[in-house]
Amino acid sequence: MGSDAFGNRYYENRVDYPFGQHRWVEPADMHNFDSTQVPPEWHGWMTHMHDETPDNEEEQFNRLKQNIKPNAPSDAPYDHNIGYQNEVFNFNGMHNQSQIRSRGYGIGNPVVGLPPHVPDAYYTQPGSPYNPHFIKKQGPQGDLDEKKGGGRPYKNDIWKERLMTAAEKEELANPTQNLVEEQPELSAREQAILARGGTLGK
Repeated sequence: MGSDAFGNRYYENRVDYPFGQHRWVEPADMHNFDSTQVPPEWHGWMTHMHDETPDNEEEQFNRLKQNIKPNAPSDAPYDHNIGYQNEVFNFNGMHNQSQIRSRGYGIGNPVVGLPPHVPDAYYTQPGSPYNPHFIKKQGPQGDLDEKKGGGRPYKNDIWKERLMTAAEKEELANPTQNLVEEQPELSAREQAILARGGTLGK
């Protein structure tokens, strides 16, 4: 009956086989074939959703559109109910993107043609630990010697406490009193003057 862009060949025999078994596909790659590699247009033909092969789709659409009776005027650019369609993306003949995953860390997947160190293509939910946008980045949270140019990075508060010296722990427990005089609380009028760019008299 025909073949698709990936080399899968489709056959039909209504004489020697009963209904429901008279359509089949011979895959291009017999050893690495999966049923999801059948394109949607041929899947509809094999499962008897329609009897038209993809070569005759336009004729089928034009024939069915003759039965459509519009009940209201429309300015839509389409004369059918399918509407706009995005271009179908396939990866090595696979429509199911969940198969495009590495077989191990950094080795890729030679069965599906995924090169090493290439991210997987299957969908992950937002917030999933497998979603690259939600993976917590490993690295130091700070450095105790940041003012001196670094040297004692820490990744959490526990490591920070372990790296601190006895003097630093004592200073943290008994912070020195701030000798700067506290600013008096401003009234609503004084706050309004400062908000307009004015200055307060001494």
